[in-house]
Amino acid sequence: MRVLVDYRPALRHRSGVGEYAHELIKALLVTSGPESTDDPIELTLFSSSWKDRLRQPDDLASAARVDRRVPVKVLNFAWHRLEWPTAESLTGNVVDVTHSFHPLILPSRQAARVVTIHDLDFLSHPERTRAEIRRDYSALVRSHAHRADHIVVNSHFTGAEVERRLEVGADKITVCVPGAPDWAPRHAPPADDAYVLFFGTLEPRKNVGGLLDAYEALTTRRRDLPPLVLAGGETPDARAWLERIARPPLNRLVRHVGYVDPAKRRSLFEGARLLVQPSFDEGFGMPVLEAMTLGVPVIAARRGALPEVVGDAGPLIDPESPEELASAIERLLDDDALWAACAAKGPLRAHHFRWEESSRRLADAYRLALQHRVARRPA
Repeated sequence: MRVLVDYRPALRHRSGVGEYAHELIKALLVTSGPESTDDPIELTLFSSSWKDRLRQPDDLASAARVDRRVPVKVLNFAWHRLEWPTAESLTGNVVDVTHSFHPLILPSRQAARVVTIHDLDFLSHPERTRAEIRRDYSALVRSHAHRADHIVVNSHFTGAEVERRLEVGADKITVCVPGAPDWAPRHAPPADDAYVLFFGTLEPRKNVGGLLDAYEALTTRRRDLPPLVLAGGETPDARAWLERIARPPLNRLVRHVGYVDPAKRRSLFEGARLLVQPSFDEGFGMPVLEAMTLGVPVIAARRGALPEVVGDAGPLIDPESPEELASAIERLLDDDALWAACAAKGPLRAHHFRWEESSRRLADAYRLALQHRVARRPA
């Protein structure tokens, strides 16, 4: 089976969707790649950008690649609104399946078309989005979901949302959850200079403002508050938050370290006393899983797929309540027994999330998409 995947989300900074795409493709090459004896998949990575070239990572070396010099915004507009150019005309190849790691179809004349839907927050809160996500996703996602031959989602929560809100049958949806990284749990608590960590793009959906409200409240009632580290790329919406942490009282406690390369993520988690993920909505929440893998206690919002990921391994809070978040942070800072219990439960919980299993489910999704495509063709 010949599959063309849109690798552009991982072309530059592999955060969120890009990291998910890269790791799932890497696992697929192991479980279903050229060396597989069970219906191997011939995988081609597609990329297109005016200035950024596809430098194929070593761990994806067995995949073929196609790199075109077409600006991202131009190609996205043509694909989303015109459904042109097709995969065949762009690559010069015939493929059996195309896979977009976003909700809108990668067009093809003949291939089965698979899309990945990570969340539907853009439908509920378009004001939190920007650029082509605001322009295209809300208007087109329902049509593309119905015309796709199969849909991949990253959590059971997202799958249920797609089924309910887009009115797509459950038989057309495959859940491929992110896997835990190959990290051994840390053997000892972090050093005395450990920090509270937030990991994610600084955007409205992540509730950075609520986290800063909670931390500012804590500054008024304790002197031993550890630093808060905000790790992740910034969006235009982050300006007000960055200006806020440059002023008292947060300037002495909060720092923004920006985008963190995947190779440096483990060391960042290693130095954390705990991770806080107070998002208003999450299709999954990969930083939560990474933290739990190492035994870093997690405080997460009781929203989206976060309860599905955390289970009983950490406190869940109402993201609309900075006071509830502040109290949860205090409990984990002060209660050594609670901290140790969360640290012990995290790796056990993380063990259930495996890239290998998800890659096999993805291969099955491709086969189901191809069967659906063949069944739809005129006799």
